[in-house]
Amino acid sequence: MIHPTAIVDPGAQIDSDVQIGPYAVLASDVQIHAGTIIGSHVTIDQYTTIGPDCKIFQHAAIGAVPQALKFKGEKTFVKIGRGTTIREFVTIHRGTEFGGGITEIGEENFLMAYTHIAHDCFTGREVLFANAATLGGHIRIGDWATVGAFVAVHQFVRIGEYAFVGGMTAVSKDIPPYVLASGTPRARLHGLNTVGLKRHHFSTDTLLALKKTYRILFRLGLTLNEGIERVTAEVDQIPEVVNVTEFIKSSQRGVTR
Repeated sequence: MIHPTAIVDPGAQIDSDVQIGPYAVLASDVQIHAGTIIGSHVTIDQYTTIGPDCKIFQHAAIGAVPQALKFKGEKTFVKIGRGTTIREFVTIHRGTEFGGGITEIGEENFLMAYTHIAHDCFTGREVLFANAATLGGHIRIGDWATVGAFVAVHQFVRIGEYAFVGGMTAVSKDIPPYVLASGTPRARLHGLNTVGLKRHHFSTDTLLALKKTYRILFRLGLTLNEGIERVTAEVDQIPEVVNVTEFIKSSQRGVTR
C-alpha cells in the first residue's frame, strides 16, 4: 500500500492498511493509523500523529516547525483526529513549548485547499474550513463551527461551537457560540446561525432562548456585564444559554459585537 517512490523513514510507525501515494515523504516519529489515505507529494514531518480513516490530499504539508520566533527546536507535536479530510496544499504546524506543545485537529474536520493552521491551535469535532482559511497561533475553535473562505483569524482568538464565520472576514476578537459573523475590515455579528442550528436539530425552545439571549447581549446597547445580568435574570438557564454567557465571561481578547 506504499508507492515505491514514497520516502518513509524507518522510524515512522505505519499501520498495515495505510495507503501512501507517489513521492510522499514521511519523517521519523510519525504515526499513521489504520485506514488513512495519504496522497502524492504529501509531506509529514516529525512528531505528527494521524488518526484512523483520514484522507490527506496531494501536496499537503503537516508537522513543519512553527513560524514562531521564540521557537528553539523543542520537541512539540501535531495530532490529527479520526476521519479528518485535509485537501490540497493545506499546511499545519507543530505546537510550541510556550504555547502548550501541541497543535490538535479534532475528529471529522474538513480542511479545504490552502487552509493554514498555525502552532498551538485546537479545533473541536466536525469543524469545517473553506478554502484558504487562515488561523494564527493559539486559536481555539469549538465543535461544528464553520470558517469561511479567505477568513483570517488573529492569534489567541476563540470561535465558539456552531458559529459560522463568513468568507473574507478578519477576526480579531472572540466569536461567541451559535452566531453568524462576517465583515471587513473587521468582523461583526449578524444574528444567530439559525440554519446551522436547525440542521443540528436544536429544539424550538432552545432557539427561542438563544434568540432572546442574543437580543439582550447585542441589540439593546448594554455593556456585556449588564447584558449577562439580564440574561441570567430573564432567560431560562438552559445549557446553551449558560454556554454563551460563560464564553463571554472567559474572553481574554474581547468579544465581537
